[in-house]
Amino acid sequence: MARTPSPDGDLFGEAATAQTSAPRGAVPLAECLRPHELAEVIGQPHLVGPDGTLTRMLERGSLASLILWGPPGVGKTTIARLLADRAGLVFVQISAVFSGVADLKRVFEEAARRRRTGARTLLFVDEIHRFNRAQQDGFLPVVEEGTITLVGATTENPSFELNGALLSRCQVLVLRRLDDDALEQLLRRAEAVTARKLALTDAARAALRAMADGDGRAILNMAEQLFAANPSAPLDEAALATIIARRAALYDRDREEHYNLISALHKSMRGSDPDAALYWYARMLAGGEDPRYIARRLTRFAVEDIGLADPGALTQAIAAWEAYERLGSPEGDLAIAQLVLYLATAPKSNAAYRAFGAARRAAQATGSLMPPAHILNAPTKLMKNLGYGAGYEYDHDSEEAFSGQTYFPDGMSRETFYRPAGRGAEQEIKRRLLHWAKLREDRE
Repeated sequence: MARTPSPDGDLFGEAATAQTSAPRGAVPLAECLRPHELAEVIGQPHLVGPDGTLTRMLERGSLASLILWGPPGVGKTTIARLLADRAGLVFVQISAVFSGVADLKRVFEEAARRRRTGARTLLFVDEIHRFNRAQQDGFLPVVEEGTITLVGATTENPSFELNGALLSRCQVLVLRRLDDDALEQLLRRAEAVTARKLALTDAARAALRAMADGDGRAILNMAEQLFAANPSAPLDEAALATIIARRAALYDRDREEHYNLISALHKSMRGSDPDAALYWYARMLAGGEDPRYIARRLTRFAVEDIGLADPGALTQAIAAWEAYERLGSPEGDLAIAQLVLYLATAPKSNAAYRAFGAARRAAQATGSLMPPAHILNAPTKLMKNLGYGAGYEYDHDSEEAFSGQTYFPDGMSRETFYRPAGRGAEQEIKRRLLHWAKLREDRE
């Protein structure tokens, strides 16, 4: 079946100097370079290479419903179109941003009519994660019955954004961010189709690839601007920046990338790598993250991953947070950077974190057991008569200020929740606890 070009599609494969009969100036560069074969798609060999998932699927003649998950400009729309071509399906495209229940119903009815005539439909849904749960449920019967082969595209983690029932009927394929080599291939294809060389120094060409941030459509759009500018001499990095604005790094404070980067920061500090931790902190700031959010997460890190191995970590966290509140950005950003370095280089222990979790589980399991009578206050005569406070030993009057009495409820055996790691300040804490355990054992 004939392929219908779409000006809002998204990948541009191998050279296509004969792919369009329209004058070069009438067609966007990205459209001129749109592949005609799956093998021409750049940057996704795990999907469309000789042993790629989609290649094998088409060879078997069993194209499943798919969710294509990946960042912008890596080929989701293009791959969907080419799949329809290869499988002999009618390609229908809708966007979840602009479509509602009525649109879906019409598409499903048309697909059902088509099926009765022997034709099958590939329905491509761009930004499928934007459909609500009820709308997503609407796909279930038509996918299950085979009325449509669904190919959904999303930049968001399907595990969080799509119904489990829909995911169970689709295969999720991950598209990769285009690397430097893939972006360079696109630039060479652009130069081939225009028969012109980009007027850039090597350093500026590398800067252009960095500006694209893994987005193939973006690098071709920027290349088109440079061709239009037609500079008389090769541009250096500074001159390039006057023509092309750097794209903002991929980041959304409400979406998966937000959680990916805070996870990277947290784990870099846990791994005692201050340089990587500073990098992820800087990435979050570059993406527009609120430094207060970062300060809050760093404070949590101080008690979860350092704890009593360095009791000063929590003090440092609160101080950096307060410093930011007083200074604001950009001055206060440095206070948080200093905290990142402090936490990354501090001795690590999650003993307090694990101890609290164990204590909470024990508290839930034991219910409403009363404290032992000897540690209850007895402010009234009745309470004294009931035995409140009887037999209590005042620890300061005991040898080494340690009585060794039990403080767990009656009917509950003694538990050990806190097990110091023996690093940093916890080394001394561990020594004291072992000493008290020996005294308790001797006195029992």
